[in-house]
Amino acid sequence: MAVKRLRVLLFETPENPWFNMAFEEALARVVSAGAVRDPCLRIWRNKEAIVIGYMRNIEDEVNIELASKWGIPIVRRFTGGGAVYHDLGNLNYTIVVKPEKKIEKPINYIYSKLLNGILLALRKLGLKPYVENVNDIVVNDRKVSGTAATLFWNITFLHGSLLINADLEKLKALLKIPPKWKYVEKVSPVKYKVANLSSFLKENISMKEIIENIISGYEELFGAEAYLDKPSNLEMELANLLLKERYMKRSWNIMKYSIWEYKNLENKVQPLLESYRFSK
Repeated sequence: MAVKRLRVLLFETPENPWFNMAFEEALARVVSAGAVRDPCLRIWRNKEAIVIGYMRNIEDEVNIELASKWGIPIVRRFTGGGAVYHDLGNLNYTIVVKPEKKIEKPINYIYSKLLNGILLALRKLGLKPYVENVNDIVVNDRKVSGTAATLFWNITFLHGSLLINADLEKLKALLKIPPKWKYVEKVSPVKYKVANLSSFLKENISMKEIIENIISGYEELFGAEAYLDKPSNLEMELANLLLKERYMKRSWNIMKYSIWEYKNLENKVQPLLESYRFSK
């Protein structure tokens, strides 16, 4: 019987948050095309950036004037959800799986199963995490991780940001609570009460140790053996195309054009993915 495998990418471009976002979409597309069969776990960081969901209004969630003054870029991701602040004290994780068969209630699958890899990792660190508001990970009544997901392209895709020792003062100064969320009864206040993991750990733990525990958590979740990999030529070529045609454009990052409004981009993406299929 073949051993299940978990592909791990420790690939990041901290100085270039636009490419980090483009690579997220490229990874999703490549898994969807069947170019990668194993579940993929990517762990990565941005040096400093504000990242916002693809259908959110920046004015509602970001102090744009302050971000401009401090030279902090605003980048839009292809998944939904609110704005988050990234710096090198954050550890971002992405898990991408192409289901072998149809999953009933796939969003429930994402948040009830795929998120468990992070919960397992935090338990290995001696913490008692739990999920609140469907997609927030909480420790000691403080949010330490927010997540976003998508089912685009017939995959299950989850990514999130784990606060390790991030600059929370900057986070609070740069991000706003969207007006509508103040009146949504089903959303608990913990969504906007954040803390760093470092404040709950009894001893200083390195990023390396946290990464190792995240990998171990997902190995346990999938019953798989992890292996380190590098981005493929297809992933890099596709990420560079997406960077140029979507993620570097003001129309995407600031003006909130829908992901489906880039029809000309699709005409360039599909031949790349088809070239993989024909090269098999």
